[in-house]
Amino acid sequence: MDRKIIASAASVLALAVVLGAFGAHALKARLSPEHLGQWRTGVEYQFYHGLGLLLLVALGDQLPARALKGVTWCFLAGIVFFSGSLYLLSTRELSGMDGIARIAGPMTPIGGLFFIVGWLWLLITVLRSPSRG
Repeated sequence: MDRKIIASAASVLALAVVLGAFGAHALKARLSPEHLGQWRTGVEYQFYHGLGLLLLVALGDQLPARALKGVTWCFLAGIVFFSGSLYLLSTRELSGMDGIARIAGPMTPIGGLFFIVGWLWLLITVLRSPSRG
């Protein structure tokens, strides 16, 4: 499982670098400051949770397999829903997909909820685990 999480984290982080560079160079002159800010927020949260996936690997031997898998899936779902929806929303005018807001708008808080559930799952797992020292 650790190799899959590392591969997922590396993919998420590499894509965050690409999307960050794309926003800074290709989109900077084409998006409003507000929409560029949305794009950046998506990239930032993708980075945070990609690094969170690596943290899970570092803690892997201290976590039950079920919790490790569950938190991993919460973080990945959060990235797709939260960051993905922000990418869609920030570029909707540029891409001519103005109607996407009805679908992507509600996805953002769902993604945020996945992030929160993942972090709380990790917290509860650690608090319930027997002390090792």
